[in-house]
Amino acid sequence: MSPHQEPPDNEQDPSEIDPIWTSSRTARQIYALGEVEKDITRLLSLAASSISLLTLPQTDGPDDDNLPQGEERSEQFVLEVSEYFERLDSIQVAIRSSLAHIRQSRIAPSAITAPPLGFVPPSLGVGLPRDGAISRGLQEERVDRDAWVGILDALTRLKVAQEHERLQASSSHTTNT
Repeated sequence: MSPHQEPPDNEQDPSEIDPIWTSSRTARQIYALGEVEKDITRLLSLAASSISLLTLPQTDGPDDDNLPQGEERSEQFVLEVSEYFERLDSIQVAIRSSLAHIRQSRIAPSAITAPPLGFVPPSLGVGLPRDGAISRGLQEERVDRDAWVGILDALTRLKVAQEHERLQASSSHTTNT
């Protein structure tokens, strides 16, 4: 790989991926679409650098010092165009896969249509509606859960500390008598 090329963005170590993205097929599809977005960014970058490589060396600007010269320029162009078409192919496969997943899941079109113009989403995020209760989003539910777990942990530690103090007090009271 030459210094002008960047490493592909989609080669991420699976252990670095948040487990939420591997929890279901739908989550994996959403993650894959996020990777497609990154691939599209890389695709545009490859297109720009390929066009720069097609220009005559005499027209290179002062910021183009890292562009190769002579035969290396042609070789670099071939490498970048090859990667461009590989990325383009992977993007179309990923989009087709996501569309097939949507079709297979029989997701209602109303669930994936864009909101009306001027729509402002609620500050609570997306969540499941509850009967008669204020709807909260997934993040709010997690914060609430973590708060209750923290309260339970603090109360448990407090109870253990009080038990320990009570045992020390009763043992010191027994030794004094």
